[in-house]
Amino acid sequence: QVNAISPGYFATEMNRALAGAEALNAWVIERTPARRWGRFEELVGTLVYLCSDASSFVSGQNLFVDGGMTAVV
Repeated sequence: QVNAISPGYFATEMNRALAGAEALNAWVIERTPARRWGRFEELVGTLVYLCSDASSFVSGQNLFVDGGMTAVV
């Protein structure tokens, strides 16, 4: 099994300056259907799923956790 998680824009310690930049923040919010940045804990469910037997027949998939952004790009 080889699967992947593709996160959208998530505010983290590492990108705090970017997430706080007014222009980029507005750009992300305007283009993301969820109208906000993701939170780290929102990746946990997808990660647990891929690590569990529930995904034992899932292979070669890329799961987008991006607030809907790829659906509108």
